[in-house]
Amino acid sequence: MPRYEYRCRPCGSTFELNRPMAESSAPAVCPAGHEDTVKLLSTVAVGGSASAPAPAPSGGGGGCCGGGCCG
Repeated sequence: MPRYEYRCRPCGSTFELNRPMAESSAPAVCPAGHEDTVKLLSTVAVGGSASAPAPAPSGGGGGCCGGGCCG
């Protein structure tokens, strides 16, 4: 079951909840009982780089099979 991280606006605490993906957007109550919370973005979800080009295949010729059978 996925784990989601939330922050409580009134007290500033950060807490985690295990809940099904279907309930990921449902309101969460902080351990102190406050209902004004926001779901935080996971660092996994925002990590990576989309601007870096893919490395060239090794083997010299490129293509689907390294250049040996593609003409």
